[in-house]
Amino acid sequence: MNSVKMSLCPACSACPEVEISNDEVRIGEAGNLAVLQKDEWNVLVDLIQSGQLGRL
Repeated sequence: MNSVKMSLCPACSACPEVEISNDEVRIGEAGNLAVLQKDEWNVLVDLIQSGQLGRL
């Protein structure tokens, strides 16, 4: 899989991004970055899809 990048704010290019690669997901921007390994990302997705995590 090639790296996929998505902005958390499609209206501009200055907002944090989500970058998904083969084995990790990087969320944020320089100086404020969270890195999730594939298994951690999958747990997060499962929690969202099951309804245990939702909108604030």
